[in-house]
Amino acid sequence: MMRDRRSVDELSIEELEEILRIRKAQARLERLRKARGPLVPRDPLAPERPEAEVELPPLPDEHRLYADEGASAGFRARPVDEESPRRRRSPRPIRWAWVRDQALLILEILALVGLIAVLISTLDTLQDLNRQARAIQAEQVPTPTPTPLIRVVMLPGGHSPPDAQGYSEPAPVPAHLRHLVSAITPLPAPTPGPEQAIRIRIPSIGVDAPVVEGDDWESLKRGAGHHIGSANPGERGNCIISAHNDIYGEIFRDLPKVQLGDIVEVYTASQVYRYRVTQTRIVEPTDVSVMYPTSSPVLTLISCYPYGVNTHRIVVIAELEP
Repeated sequence: MMRDRRSVDELSIEELEEILRIRKAQARLERLRKARGPLVPRDPLAPERPEAEVELPPLPDEHRLYADEGASAGFRARPVDEESPRRRRSPRPIRWAWVRDQALLILEILALVGLIAVLISTLDTLQDLNRQARAIQAEQVPTPTPTPLIRVVMLPGGHSPPDAQGYSEPAPVPAHLRHLVSAITPLPAPTPGPEQAIRIRIPSIGVDAPVVEGDDWESLKRGAGHHIGSANPGERGNCIISAHNDIYGEIFRDLPKVQLGDIVEVYTASQVYRYRVTQTRIVEPTDVSVMYPTSSPVLTLISCYPYGVNTHRIVVIAELEP
């Protein structure tokens, strides 16, 4: 066989792959020869021995020469399932920062739940007071007919009870007008008459409540209050009725929902007067111009605004239907 003297650049890819395969096979045979010793060619005529009878070269045992010396002295293999003390896991350290954060989170949740419980309890108490006020108002009998006189410096229906100076918060009488409040003496109770307001109905917002004479703090506990000094229902002039929106029955709670054209019915002992809404206004508590006398039969409804805040007054004005 002639030796191929071509250079690598002249060989094809298939020829290079074949040369690489042959060299890898030769390298494997060389390693096997070194591990088992020289290979003795088998006589093709000799009977074939079972695989168990084939003599294999002894395994190398040089690693046993230094079994009792150096860093590996006394080392013995152990079963896999036998846990050594060195491999035993150390306990995880307690993460105190995480524990503190979780404790603070729990405290915040408990505080929030407590606050919600207090708010719910407060609302339940307020609703219970309103129910009791409605029950008391239903049993009230209306009293005296007013006389046409108006002397006020602040609109009725305040949310807070009067203080020692005779005015209410959060809408106090201006400082330059307080001397007028102290100078005003309460009007005497008018003589009861058949034309006094005894009941008010606003079908569009579901109002049906008794009307008492007077619109001071104690009077408005018993129902809607007819301002002493304003006109009687049906009379020429300004008939003024006020009520609370969030306490003592919440009679005028939905007064802001009244629409133009809605009907308001005011009952007296003798008949029913029907008024049609023509205006709605939001005013300051000291804007008493809405209580001025008028030349035509007018009904003015007053309450605090907005609900639960009560910094202003809502005024609904209605005109008597012929």
